Amino acid sequence: MKGKCPGCNKNEKASWCKIRNCCLEKGYHTCAECVKDVKECKIHNNLIGKIFAFLFNSDRAACIRFIREHGEQTYAEKMTADKQMTMKRK
Repeated sequence: MKGKCPGCNKNEKASWCKIRNCCLEKGYHTCAECVKDVKECKIHNNLIGKIFAFLFNSDRAACIRFIREHGEQTYAEKMTADKQMTMKRK
């Protein structure tokens, strides 16, 4: 990993990202703060998101569930310890 992800709020280069825009509009730091089930969210489960998930073998819903259960800090520590940027699909 070459650097740290600044998160949706601070990642100004991702102004095109609908997930980021949704978080900003709702005042969320991450999608994990939303009450919607991430698998039912049409913004989170769009075509581009599915392509990214496939290309990076990422289980984005599992990441959100982990953050909801354990918190952002624990998620960040886990990703650092595992030297990963995301949780992998099984």
